[in-house]
Amino acid sequence: LHVPYKGGTQGLVGAMSGEVDISIATMSAASAAYINDGKMRGLAILDTKRVKAVPQVPAAAEAGLPQFTAINWYIVAAPAGTPREIIDRLNVELTKVMLLPETRERLLVVGGEPATGTPEQAAEFLRTEYARWGKVIKEAGIRAE
Repeated sequence: LHVPYKGGTQGLVGAMSGEVDISIATMSAASAAYINDGKMRGLAILDTKRVKAVPQVPAAAEAGLPQFTAINWYIVAAPAGTPREIIDRLNVELTKVMLLPETRERLLVVGGEPATGTPEQAAEFLRTEYARWGKVIKEAGIRAE
């Protein structure tokens, strides 16, 4: 049964209240707190490894689902035609911020993992994710609601 909640927190509350049996949610401070406080039971992290925020919850691969990954990611983008020197400078400065210990710690607390790379790596990642999820959406007949 698909229950169209408007956000992840509503899905978590629905699972805690018994409105739904299970919820898949983005790892956040709230979801980590619910799991760590015993209000919810984390079944698996949809990634290849455990996360610091809820180390007791196995990664999907450990739970017998090695292909079941759906990570949350962010990519900084600039308008097409932005000069390469500006792109490179942004990449250098953003990488510095991502490598700061306080940035790393803040991300780890909510289940994130800081990652950096080149603009070309980001573009390739987007292409790969688009192809992967486009196939899933098409095969499952998923439509926007």
